[in-house]
Amino acid sequence: MSVLDRANARAGADESEVMWDVIARAQRLESLGYSRIWVAEHHGVPGIVGSEPALLMGAICASTSDIRVGSAGFMLPAHSPLSVAERISTLEALYPGRIDVGLGRSVGFTQSVREALRQRKDAGSSFPEDLAEVQGYLAGRAEITMQPPNNAATPLYVLAHGASLDFAAAAGLGVVVGGPSLLHSQPGDKHAGLERYRRTFAPSRWFAEPSVVVSVPIAIADSTERARELLLPEAWTLAVSRTTGSFDPLQPAANLDESLLGDRERERVEANFASAIYGTPDKVRERILTLLGYTGSTEVLASGGMHDLEGQQRSDELLAGLFG
Repeated sequence: MSVLDRANARAGADESEVMWDVIARAQRLESLGYSRIWVAEHHGVPGIVGSEPALLMGAICASTSDIRVGSAGFMLPAHSPLSVAERISTLEALYPGRIDVGLGRSVGFTQSVREALRQRKDAGSSFPEDLAEVQGYLAGRAEITMQPPNNAATPLYVLAHGASLDFAAAAGLGVVVGGPSLLHSQPGDKHAGLERYRRTFAPSRWFAEPSVVVSVPIAIADSTERARELLLPEAWTLAVSRTTGSFDPLQPAANLDESLLGDRERERVEANFASAIYGTPDKVRERILTLLGYTGSTEVLASGGMHDLEGQQRSDELLAGLFG
């Protein structure tokens, strides 16, 4: 079990508090036996404080002892491949054996952000070449001698869907897969994209065999209603952002009246819940086992921003106990 914390902004909390809460959560996750905590990269999003994963990863590592710390991820269209490789190598040199890296191809959320990042319209189209360049630096195959050297020591994952699964397979890298399609399988089904990824996987210095992490919003509480309440602030904010174009800080669930939403936004809220796993421990365990069977994965990355930090802490504790 691993956790993705996007450092969601929360109404009533300043940005510094949000960042330190992520670090405190990482310390608790370590004590609970979690495999790793992942952080994310977002630019110019009012509702997400996390914009520079490398800096936050370093702060987490400095405040913990052995939990692995990952990026989910570094967005290659936002950086030069060399700068990404140098961040990875620096973190690995400082905290050897504790760093995991997810690499994505998402571009800026808005036109103004894309312009600020100097991204051309087709910035994501060079992802396979950028990915290969990062690998070249980390493996010591490039003309440039990168310092500190990495020698392919840091596990690399692709934040994958569609064609990205094929890029990961060809490059011999692991994948982190999310999205609503993960939770709508029929008994006996197998995830077609992941089956193709496994068939076409080419072993590399990073992975000798395919490696799959599945990501899904998860909330556990003593009742299904309480678990739903924990996920409501993010489900609401995601739905409203589709209308307003702005993902805003999470509000307390008590302040959110779903009857005030329009029909389209209510449908989007329900779609967000349909893409999540939530409820009592037994119910969540059953759904996670179904997900693992469908994807063939052995690692679940629990996502889902929450305003209620006490509820989040309790959910983390219950999730840690599901599989020993």
